[in-house]
Amino acid sequence: MRIAIVDYGSGNLRSAAKAFERAGADHGAAVEVTVTSKAEIVADADRVVLPGVGAFADCRAGLGAVDGMVDALDEFVHKKGRPFLGICVGMQLLADRGLEHGEHAGLGWIGGEVRAIEPGDVRKKVPHMGWNALRIKESPANLFAGIDPGDHVYFVHSYGFVPSNDSCVLAEVEYGPPIVSAVAKGNIAGTQFHPEKSQAVGLRFIANFLSWSP
Repeated sequence: MRIAIVDYGSGNLRSAAKAFERAGADHGAAVEVTVTSKAEIVADADRVVLPGVGAFADCRAGLGAVDGMVDALDEFVHKKGRPFLGICVGMQLLADRGLEHGEHAGLGWIGGEVRAIEPGDVRKKVPHMGWNALRIKESPANLFAGIDPGDHVYFVHSYGFVPSNDSCVLAEVEYGPPIVSAVAKGNIAGTQFHPEKSQAVGLRFIANFLSWSP
């Protein structure tokens, strides 16, 4: 199985690659993980991962600056229908728009927008950083198989994805108001948390993605 992790100048690429290799080995999946900025490698992969760290606008601009990459992702997701995972800002980029330092267009693959987190409690700091307990919603996606409600995953973000339709939400966490922590629509999935930093729970989620058949 060929896993392409998109290199567009943003993301924990080395730790993500190691986590996918580890999850594959632990769960008996033969995986070849490639960190790449080449559109043709992404288009021909079996599964694609889009990481992201930083501001929405910077990540979107960086992705657009890689020759042919947005078209390759569109071909991979919408024409070939293969499994895609966005992580952190990589998930946020799935939205129609982001409202961080102005209004910026996203990929528009899952309706909604990315807004500043407003916990409504001075004891809850922004950015939302550290471990938080998952509230898993019932879903046919099986991306949370073997992961229990209340299991903890790791976050670092100041903005959150607010979908226009809650049917795509797989999991949330409480931080004042709920924060969407995972979404899926068809063959497209995303996590606001970092599975590559979430130890055993994160590795299990990655393994589930490797065997996911949407």
